[in-house]
Amino acid sequence: MLTREQFTALAQQHMDTIFRVAFSYMKNREDADDVVQNTLLALYRAEKPFRDGEHVKAWLIRVAVNECKKLLRSPWRRRGGIPIEDYADKLAFEDAHDGELFSAIMALDTKYRTVIVLYYCEGYSIAEIAGLLNIPAATVGTRLARARERLRHHLTEAKCCYD
Repeated sequence: MLTREQFTALAQQHMDTIFRVAFSYMKNREDADDVVQNTLLALYRAEKPFRDGEHVKAWLIRVAVNECKKLLRSPWRRRGGIPIEDYADKLAFEDAHDGELFSAIMALDTKYRTVIVLYYCEGYSIAEIAGLLNIPAATVGTRLARARERLRHHLTEAKCCYD
């Protein structure tokens, strides 16, 4: 079991990663915050020894994905919340294109959004993502390719509308 200091350090170090993964699944801040809380609670209660920092991070992402799936399956899951466009308007992006990209990523299906976030934001390889999501590496590669194509189409279409 982790000491309070170890838990606090790990929670601070990985909270943003857990939130990004959760938000990519849940598409709203409140549910993503719930997932982060449940994931950190699982870390606090974990009695397994971790090999290193990467093992902890991978374990946390796996727990967060499972928590998201559990929440999405729950019969009393809240529907609605604020639309993603309204949330995107509240975020501060350095460049307007970053806001467009965020909205385009959030418009993707969950299976595509998740691999994009893990690959580009978290820096995991295709093989590592396959392990985290318990799917074949070829499936991860296919989802990345399809997600890129959908993003390309969406962003090209958006650019044509603005010109």
